[in-house]
Amino acid sequence: DWVTALKTGAIRGLAADGVLQPDLFDERNLFELTHRDYPGERLVACRNSQLARLRAHKREDMLCATEAALAPIRASVTAGRLSGADKIGIAVGKVVNRYKMAKHIALDITDTAFTFTRRHDQIEREAALDGIYVVRTSLGIEQMDAAGCVRSYKALTQVERVFKTMKSVDLKVRPIHHRLADRVRAHIFLCVLAYYVEWHMREAWREMMFADEDQAAKADRDPVVPAKRSAGALAKINRRQLDDGSPVHSFATLLSELATLTKNRCLAHGSRSDTAPFTILATPNPTQTRALNLINAIQV
Repeated sequence: DWVTALKTGAIRGLAADGVLQPDLFDERNLFELTHRDYPGERLVACRNSQLARLRAHKREDMLCATEAALAPIRASVTAGRLSGADKIGIAVGKVVNRYKMAKHIALDITDTAFTFTRRHDQIEREAALDGIYVVRTSLGIEQMDAAGCVRSYKALTQVERVFKTMKSVDLKVRPIHHRLADRVRAHIFLCVLAYYVEWHMREAWREMMFADEDQAAKADRDPVVPAKRSAGALAKINRRQLDDGSPVHSFATLLSELATLTKNRCLAHGSRSDTAPFTILATPNPTQTRALNLINAIQV
C-alpha cells in the first residue's frame, strides 16, 4: 500500500535517504527509491504534473456530482417528505457511490435529519498523491537507468496495441475453428508471425504514413511527461500530404493502394489451343513503387 508507505515513511529515496514527500518532486519528476518489502528490486517514483491536474479536476467534478445527487434527498428530509433513518439510508445508499466518491463524503443520518459534508482531510491526503506512480524492476542499474525503466514500462502500450490488432483490427485471431491443441498453437503462432511481418512493414513505411519518423527522440525525451509528436509528424497530419505532394496514408489505406496491383494471365483472342498464355503485371504508380522499394529494403 503505497499510500500507507508514504505516510509512515517506509519508502526512502536513494539519494538523500529521506522520507518520500510530495515536495521532493518540486525540482524533478522521477527518482529511485528503496522499500523494505521489496529487497533486491529498484523502485522508480514518478510524478506526472499533467496527470495530477487531470485527476484533481476529475475528483472535483465527481464530488460536485455526488453532492448534487444527495441534495434532493436532503431537501426531502428537511421538508418532511422522507423520514426514518432506515428509509433515508436506503435513498442515500442508492446514489452516494454513483461516482465512486463515497469515501470523501461524511454522512449524518437520523430519523428526522440528513446532512453531508466533505472529508477534507481524506481529500487532501489523496490529492497529495495525484499523478504519482511507482515502477518496480529487478534489472540492475548497469542494465537500465531509472529513465529507461519508465520508458520500457510505457512501451507496454505497444504490446496492448499488438493484442488489439491480433484480436479485432487486422489479423483477427478469432474465431479459431481448430480443436486439437497443436493446431490451435500453430494458428496462434502464424498470427504472431503475421504481426511480426506487419511490424516490419509499418517501420519501413513510416515516411509514407502518419507515423512519427523521429524515433531517436524517444531515447532523450522526458519519460514521465506525455509523449509529443515531432514537428515533422504534425506537419504530415495537418497537410495530409508528403513533401512530394503525394497523400499521407494509414497502414490500411496503403495496403488498399497496393491491392490494386494485379497479375493477369492472358491468352490472345483466336489463338490456337496449344498457345501458351502470357502474364502481364500492372504497372505500379509512384506511391506503389515507393512502397515496394521500401519493403525490398527491409533487413531482418
